This record gives sequence, structure tokens and C-alpha cells, in this order.
Amino acid sequence: MKKFFFDCGTRDATASFGIFALRLMVGLMMLIGHGIPKLLHFSTYQKEFYVPDIFPLSLMSHAVSLSACIAGEVVASVLIIVGLATRPAAFVFGFSMVVAAFGVHGTAPWFQSATPVATKELALMYLIPAIAIILSGAGSYSLDAALYRDPKRRRW
Repeated sequence: MKKFFFDCGTRDATASFGIFALRLMVGLMMLIGHGIPKLLHFSTYQKEFYVPDIFPLSLMSHAVSLSACIAGEVVASVLIIVGLATRPAAFVFGFSMVVAAFGVHGTAPWFQSATPVATKELALMYLIPAIAIILSGAGSYSLDAALYRDPKRRRW
């Protein structure tokens, strides 16, 4: 279980620095641009926040749905930035982006055109680095690497 949550993936210095830069930039952009505003305006958003219409998720109230979104955008972003339980946090982050793209913006166009409208594009652009982080791990510049010291050297 410890390996699943805290395995940092590659320990190559150059690749780890690239993954660190990706984690830092994507996490901060989500945290500052989307997560903190939702957290600060919780009482305003909770009245009519989107609730997915898929069976188990459709049982949530608007406030619970907003809380789950905040967990995906604030808590998971902070965990991704510091590199703690990075793969599970990136999964939660990515799931939040899937709900945003195909639930909230389900009927919206895929790409932005000359006239500004709500599209799936931004949520998908956040989903792509989440998938990359899930596949690669946090790298050696993370708390995952400090907590989980793999005694065997990787051969790939």
C-alpha cells in the first residue's frame, strides 16, 4: 500500500526536475485560478452548483458536489505541488476535470473559437498533465521520494 501511494516513479534528475516543474505550475494554476475562488465563495456557489446525473453521484447535494470539486481543485492541487500521495491526488484532480469537461460543459464545444464561450478545452488541458503525473509519478523532488526509499534500483 505504501508503494502505491508514495512511489515517486523516476529518480532521474533531469526527468524529476521536469516533473517537478509540471506539478508546480499546473498545481498552482488550478489552486489560484479555480480552487481558492470556489473556496472563498462557497456560500454563493453551493446553491446551484452542478451535480452529476450519474447514479451514485446524483445522490449528492449541491454543497457536497461543490465540496468534492474543492477537494479535487484545492486539496489535490496542494498534494500535487508538494508531491505527497501524488498519483492518487492526480487521479482525484483528473476525475474532477473529467466531470468538468463532460458534465458541466457536456453540451459545450470542444475548442475555443474567436468568440469567447465556455468549452471543454480548459478542463481537458488540465486533464492531460494529470494523466502524465499519474503515469510518471512525482519524481525525486517530492515528499513521496523522501517518504518512500526504494532499496532496489530501477532498471527502466
